[in-house]
Amino acid sequence: MDYKFSDRIASLQPSAIREILKATASPEVIPFAAGNPAPEAFPVDAVREIGANILMHKATQALQYGITEGYAPLREFVLKYMAQKHKVGKADDDIIITSGATQVMDITSKSFLNEGDTVICENPSFIGSLNCFRSYNAKLVGVEVEKDGMNMEKLEEVLKKEKKAKFIYTIPNFQNPSGATMSLEKRKKMYELACKYDVLILEDNPYGDLRVEGKYIPSIKSFDTDGRVIYAGSFSKILAPGIRVGLAIANKKIISKLTVAKQTADTHTPMFSQMLVYQWLNEYDFEGHIRKIQDIYRNKLELMCSLIDSELGDFVSYHKPQGGLFVWCELPEKVDMLEFVRVAVENKVAVVPGSAFMVDEKEKTQCIRLNFSTPTDEKIKQGMKILGQVKKQF
Repeated sequence: MDYKFSDRIASLQPSAIREILKATASPEVIPFAAGNPAPEAFPVDAVREIGANILMHKATQALQYGITEGYAPLREFVLKYMAQKHKVGKADDDIIITSGATQVMDITSKSFLNEGDTVICENPSFIGSLNCFRSYNAKLVGVEVEKDGMNMEKLEEVLKKEKKAKFIYTIPNFQNPSGATMSLEKRKKMYELACKYDVLILEDNPYGDLRVEGKYIPSIKSFDTDGRVIYAGSFSKILAPGIRVGLAIANKKIISKLTVAKQTADTHTPMFSQMLVYQWLNEYDFEGHIRKIQDIYRNKLELMCSLIDSELGDFVSYHKPQGGLFVWCELPEKVDMLEFVRVAVENKVAVVPGSAFMVDEKEKTQCIRLNFSTPTDEKIKQGMKILGQVKKQF
């Protein structure tokens, strides 16, 4: 049969990361291409205990339908915590619990984008969000990411030109894939420009709690006075991604529309997962857990960067991130980046080509993304030695 897919989907290509991850199914392949949290970071004993307690005492509630906005105790806890700890959320803001933070991108797109509207994105940016925006037939315009975040001069040039821009998409902390963290000055400037040109900001912050050095920088949402910032958060990186619990904090009018958009997708985020997250936050030392995983990632980041220096040396250039899960490395101009990736995979080390993250998929880049959270320390050592050998072929 000749299938006639929708225009929205027909032109989308499979995620290069997911395709490469198929190669990592073999235990022989070292997964520098992944973006998964370290298994040792999962609070397995706490989750086991909480899950058993829920099924013992609140099974009916956990297995029943819930409201689309989310489990009320979890919503109340998160709103209060974010307001007190991070100054996120004003009196006219509300919260919705989502099935992972990626759903925030989807229901925001569904709520605001008409065909042909513009989304301004960091370039490079997270492939999952880029494909989400593409699936709504949006026009994507990329703005260069520098070591301290998006280039604000170029952002204003784009805002002047793009009359149908709906929102700016940014990952300000330990950006995926570049690892860059936006400076406070640039965060304030982005908000100023959004106000000047009357666009929204979609602030995606899945990695904010994974800071391993440097000073905390307030979120853009923390100085949002007119309700134009949609803040997306996630428990995937601090608790467990398989639980699929994320959140959005935004003006109440926006949350009401995001709620309608979510109802057409999955009705509500699984109650069992929401109740589990609430009890973990309410009854366990989750801030102590965050400090623990920060220690894990600090050691892994230091290990990978020291081995990049010793095994690859001047063959690559990179800026060491202050947190997150990724190191973004640039290869020499004379090297065929895609061929380097292919040879690395042939030698059982999976890395992601930088082209997977470009707003214009045809744009040339010499970069590759390395993940340090998923492989064990021994696999990091082994994988970097292999990349050192691959380097010699180029």
